[in-house]
Amino acid sequence: MLSQKAKYALRALIMLAEQGNGDDLILIADIAERENIPRKFLEAILVELRKHGLLYAKRGKSGGYRLARPPADITFGEVIRLIDGHLAPLPCASKFSFKPCEDCGDPEACSVRWLMTQVRDATAGVLDNHSLADALRHRLSTGAMAMNFDI
Repeated sequence: MLSQKAKYALRALIMLAEQGNGDDLILIADIAERENIPRKFLEAILVELRKHGLLYAKRGKSGGYRLARPPADITFGEVIRLIDGHLAPLPCASKFSFKPCEDCGDPEACSVRWLMTQVRDATAGVLDNHSLADALRHRLSTGAMAMNFDI
């Protein structure tokens, strides 16, 4: 299940994607207010996203945040893995963090693991093939207006 932290990260990134590829920086207070995200929680999320190269940040009076890469280059899968870890519904179905279940005698013969690896692959297929640019196109197609901030 998607954590609240990952959901907030995605919402903040989509909002930043609306601002385009310019040099304009968005204040954390504006992101928090517009997306209804607790500011302290958002600060921690944005620091993590910056640390992983998704955001550019500048401190000080004229500071703020913007995407460090084009929206088309940031996928939902990448963001969710950064925030929540693996996409597999069970540790034994994880591609990169495999851990056998304690009550399983043979992971290779386990029918539950077999199905959960298919769930993992389908989930990764969707999340890795949809970017912030796709989400932005969806948002705009629904009639939602991008909000421009005067910096």
